[in-house]
Amino acid sequence: MSILPISAIGAAAIAPTTPTAPTPATGQATGASGTAGGFANVLGNALSSVQSSDATANSLATQAATGGLTNVSDYMVAANEANLQTQLTVAVRNNALQAFQQIMGMQL
Repeated sequence: MSILPISAIGAAAIAPTTPTAPTPATGQATGASGTAGGFANVLGNALSSVQSSDATANSLATQAATGGLTNVSDYMVAANEANLQTQLTVAVRNNALQAFQQIMGMQL
């Protein structure tokens, strides 16, 4: 397997993403207080995704140990995915904590 530079792949293979406008939830006030529920939902969904990918990797590891897994690459992909999601979650948490500490350290 060889790794090609992006220029060799071509621009057509990489589809650009388009931003979507946030929609206010019904029954919530607009402004800063209206986005709190949306942020909490996004954060909860992200943590649920990390937890489910970790559970999948653990299940595949158990199957590999007991001999029930026929394709070991499935486990390797799931384990790497769970590892990367955990690393991303920790990095986001560390950056949020650092931003909070900087805000708390500001002089008024």
